Amino acid sequence: MQVNIQSIVPDYFTPASSEVWSKNFEFQPNSKYLVKAVSGSGKSSLFNFMYGLNNRYSGSILFNDTSISSFTDTDWTTIRKQQIAIVFQGLKLFPELTALENIQLKNTLTNHKTETEILEMMSQLEVDQLAHKKAETLSYGQQQRIAIIRALCQPFKLLLLDEPFSHIDEAQIANAITLVNKEVATNQATLIIASLGDTYNIDYTKTILL
Repeated sequence: MQVNIQSIVPDYFTPASSEVWSKNFEFQPNSKYLVKAVSGSGKSSLFNFMYGLNNRYSGSILFNDTSISSFTDTDWTTIRKQQIAIVFQGLKLFPELTALENIQLKNTLTNHKTETEILEMMSQLEVDQLAHKKAETLSYGQQQRIAIIRALCQPFKLLLLDEPFSHIDEAQIANAITLVNKEVATNQATLIIASLGDTYNIDYTKTILL
């Protein structure tokens, strides 16, 4: 998916000069980007704009030359189910559901993965033993790994990861990146990771300063 950012500026704060705010920028298909910025500079806002959860900005965002301002609620439902996957900074897991149930909530919309495939992904990130434990009982790092797997259990052309590895140790970050890279390649998708500074040893097309 090609994403064009055209002079967007949030309505609710005045961002510092960057490579995105108030400028024109393109996220190209089948590419990987790091959005690097200090806390409070608007990384989560940028992702929420692209995911259609927040329209409090001036300027335009285009998906494949179509302005997202023209999308209806029905359009967004389809786009979020089939074209954009996301790991929110706040994760948005359902605490009363188990780890596997949280993943299956997303997966059942498209039946993108079999349960065997999901359990294999959980094993790769060493959370398979937590499949039937409620999300509220897991550490934040374990919850992050569940949220990453959940995001990968759908078709996507754009994957947004908002500080996805902040509470995960180096060994598990490496495992998660291997899994993410595999799924991004399989889907021939664009990957955008927001980070306070860590690059996670990914071969990015471009690093963007926000």
